[in-house]
Amino acid sequence: MNKPLGVTVIRHIVDSQRLHPEATGDLSGLLNELIVAGKTISAEVNMAGLADILGMSGKTNIQGEKVQKLDEFANNTIKKRMARCGYLCVMTSEEEDDIIPVEDGYEGKYTLAFDPLDGSTNIDVNVNIGTIFSVHRRRTKWGQGGWEDMLQRGRDQVAAGYILYGSSTMLVFTTGEGVQGFTLDPSVGEFYLSHPDIRTPERSKYLSVNEGNSHYWPENVRRYIDALKEKDKEKGRPYSCRYIGSLVADFHRNLIAGGIFIYPRDNRDPEKPYGKLRLLYEAAPLAMLIEQAGGRAITDDGINILDITPDSLHQRVPLIIGSKLDVDEAEGYLG
Repeated sequence: MNKPLGVTVIRHIVDSQRLHPEATGDLSGLLNELIVAGKTISAEVNMAGLADILGMSGKTNIQGEKVQKLDEFANNTIKKRMARCGYLCVMTSEEEDDIIPVEDGYEGKYTLAFDPLDGSTNIDVNVNIGTIFSVHRRRTKWGQGGWEDMLQRGRDQVAAGYILYGSSTMLVFTTGEGVQGFTLDPSVGEFYLSHPDIRTPERSKYLSVNEGNSHYWPENVRRYIDALKEKDKEKGRPYSCRYIGSLVADFHRNLIAGGIFIYPRDNRDPEKPYGKLRLLYEAAPLAMLIEQAGGRAITDDGINILDITPDSLHQRVPLIIGSKLDVDEAEGYLG
């Protein structure tokens, strides 16, 4: 399908739906509701320094992390918007310890997992942050959804994406037919197609990793990182390090420019032996995006992220994600 620059995201979604005569429009409606929530969050992020909602709220989420005020705002915005949209049967959020029911009478056929504000520890220093989302079809037939509906592997996602808040606000998403990027024009409140059919470079020269944690990593991961730092003109080494510390921002940069992001397991915290990234609403949706863009996503023992069936809402996984040939090479070091 021809995708002219400047088409609105709603028109793009409607045009895509027309290619599927069997479509009911529910997924299109769901995405539209998420987009409205994203616009609301974007406006609040842009005013955060003036509205006294920077910093901590004084609460701690299920991950044991201090909740930022904007985290709380973003979480509540998405919950309230989506609870009665009529397209969902159940939700889960990074900020909630249990599944989130929708309002009675508004049950639909999809599930939503989301990180309302990834990278929120960087809010106070004006680093890019974002909302990550994942959509599945429900497994149960009707009524309120439950754990069975939420705990599905990434391979079965019907949509995934993120909204990146920064110098401009971008929506990047896929419904399994390539990756499209839209930029918000705040003067009219519309997302316009700015990055059609995104393809990530097959190989890069960029590494995104927090090397300050290397002492705690598995030996094979350390060997791979060391290899990337060696001088090798034929292989384009040494690689340059580009690490922001906000997953969605690091991923977005590498998606567009090429690169490999690594967050391996470590032995620093016995309660988090598989690192800090969550499968359902961080690793899986980004893995769907990167595969649709021509890249790969695996764990640090070589398992495809999209093939993992979660056993809990907040399951953590090691993550190696990015340009295909870089991930292929990393996999060769994993044994």
